[in-house]
Amino acid sequence: MTVRESARYLTKGLRPHVCDGCGTTVLVKKNSLQHTSVQWQSDTSACPRLGPLVSGCTLLRDSIERAVRDGSIEVPADD
Repeated sequence: MTVRESARYLTKGLRPHVCDGCGTTVLVKKNSLQHTSVQWQSDTSACPRLGPLVSGCTLLRDSIERAVRDGSIEVPADD
């Protein structure tokens, strides 16, 4: 895989998503119902719930799951 192909694989399908909890915007890609990729566009300190001892934000996870349910974030169909 070339560098260009790798970059496209990592970024293709990313969609902006605003967290319902704090309003932070992240880029989200659903590869499956179980797998979610999140890329922060700012330092993670923008999220008031994340910290050195917290590995993830449940409000962001719940917000992404809601967006999947309402169709604003698509999950690819299984092949």
